Amino acid sequence: MPSRYANVDEGAIVEIPNEPAAGVSYFTPKQEPPAGTAVSPAHSSPNLPKLFAPLRIRGLELHNRILLSPLCQYSAEDGHHNDWHFAHLGGYCGHTQWPHHPEDSGLWKESQVEPLRRIVEFAHGQGQRIGIQLAHAGRKASTVAPWLSMTRGPGASMKSVNGFENEGFAPRHGWPDDVSAPSAIAYKDKNLIPREMSDSEIQSLVEEWGKATERAVRAGFDAIEIHGAHGYLIHEFLSPVSNQRTDHYGGSFQNRIRFALQIVDVSRQNMPEGMPLFFRVSGTEWLEHLESEPSWDVDETIRFAKVLASRGVDVLDVSSGGNDPRQKIIGGPGYQAPAALQVKKALGNRLLVGTVGAITSAVQANGLLNSGLDMVFVGRLFQKNPGLVWQFAEELDVDVKSANQIHWGFAGRRQKR
Repeated sequence: MPSRYANVDEGAIVEIPNEPAAGVSYFTPKQEPPAGTAVSPAHSSPNLPKLFAPLRIRGLELHNRILLSPLCQYSAEDGHHNDWHFAHLGGYCGHTQWPHHPEDSGLWKESQVEPLRRIVEFAHGQGQRIGIQLAHAGRKASTVAPWLSMTRGPGASMKSVNGFENEGFAPRHGWPDDVSAPSAIAYKDKNLIPREMSDSEIQSLVEEWGKATERAVRAGFDAIEIHGAHGYLIHEFLSPVSNQRTDHYGGSFQNRIRFALQIVDVSRQNMPEGMPLFFRVSGTEWLEHLESEPSWDVDETIRFAKVLASRGVDVLDVSSGGNDPRQKIIGGPGYQAPAALQVKKALGNRLLVGTVGAITSAVQANGLLNSGLDMVFVGRLFQKNPGLVWQFAEELDVDVKSANQIHWGFAGRRQKR
């Protein structure tokens, strides 16, 4: 039972209940409005910065437009979430992933649902929304955790013939003999040469993706994102750099996007109508300098986005790169935003578009939205500062609600600038 307090008011005893959150199996105080909601200016005020304006996507309403990107942790046993993930996500309530590395979390079997449901329940108990990102690593799979592979370069593969035994990295997990991709081309010399997937393997994977989607729905997630970027399997099919097939999955643009569309379709088929579907894409591979070699670029991203919008995708999450070590990334603040803005300009209201990468201030983030984008995704900065939404609000002179357990200690103490 939740706590109830007695208040003596002019001789009468008035009961003051500490209201519980609905739909949660344990007591936690009701958060109304939820943390991250603008309270001044009000949510409906025309003076409210767009960054803190609510956003409806199908049947889901977001309190603001700052989304936490998925963050690989390399800390799961056989794909199962544990207390590390609970503590990590509990600080800000975010996303999760499918396997790239043997210690990545996953959703490829039933026993992985319950640990995820626990995290979803906690997020919902705080009035928050939480999505899951599903991915397949393709030719970049079966690698050691990045902090173990830095002497060999990030993403070094778990293949003993490369001398991991002598460095203390002999694989006890992983699947070095079962890495698959659209074509038998390694990402780089430290990675395994993958097996080219057969048509039947592709169809089997599409079916398994549908099952993972259905599990995500049963775990209670509010949205699903398909990871089609960063040189992982879906991106590998999209790009002529990594896809050199001669069948109906390779060659032309329409053939190269075929697998991605099958994943989109099977995802949508296993999701409720009111549940949003996101798609993360590499807006460019940063290979334009290879003039004689075609690559995935902004023009192809725009063509692809138009098709995605017609297939039930609601949000395009624009990142970049990751498919070829020859990439020449032009970094800087919000360096992936130009590609996202080009997509948004071409698609208009047919698709919500966000961007990620080097977004470090509220003024910068709000400026991107004022330029046309619908949301921003932030990853590593949240790890440095779980209270980033609060910080961004203060930068824009917006009062936001925080959790009741925290908010009361700061009420009336905020310094006006």
